[in-house]
Amino acid sequence: MNQAYKYKAVIFDLDGTLLDTLDDLCDSVNHTMDVFSYPRRTREEVRRFVGNGVDRLIELCIPGEANDPNRDEAIAEYRRYYKDHSEIKTKPYDGVVELIGKLISDGVKVAVVSNKIHLSTVELCKKYFPEIENVCGEREAEGIRRKPHPDTVIKSAEDMGLTVGECVYVGDSEVDIETAKNAGMDCISVLWGFRDREYLESMGGTVFACDANELYSAIKAN
Repeated sequence: MNQAYKYKAVIFDLDGTLLDTLDDLCDSVNHTMDVFSYPRRTREEVRRFVGNGVDRLIELCIPGEANDPNRDEAIAEYRRYYKDHSEIKTKPYDGVVELIGKLISDGVKVAVVSNKIHLSTVELCKKYFPEIENVCGEREAEGIRRKPHPDTVIKSAEDMGLTVGECVYVGDSEVDIETAKNAGMDCISVLWGFRDREYLESMGGTVFACDANELYSAIKAN
């Protein structure tokens, strides 16, 4: 292990942490709302709704939520549309590409765990972070429960040959804080994503980073 670092690996969330995906998410939501003649959702509404996977995102956007008669069709439409429109406005946050490169060059392992559609997670990481090999999106059909269950981060640590105590989880939401807690893993919350500090503190967040430099300092040893 590189003695300059607290952890042997950093496991990142994707949306709101490494990539600013909000505009593409919002556009895909509103395409789906248009298809079913439902009211459109604002960018800020979509910001609040993301974090618990596609099914819950669409449930929160449609009028009948989980009991809406078009629930399943709306989720399927969103998945289809977003698969082909996930890279229109999406971009990495400032400094994260350089940060990942620095970590990997220093021998720190890096992985991505997201509640995003697995294929989209893999394709976006391949485009923007091709050096990251350990990538996991939503895989509940395989029996791997999505966050905040700890399954995905535990599997990611195991795939890297590490214990959860040797890893830190970096995310931007209350879901990420809860996931890390459920896994017995340290968590760093970034403040450039989809939630603000006051809210994250109310949800149990304790370590924060305002930019990539602060995140790098939090990952390194004191």
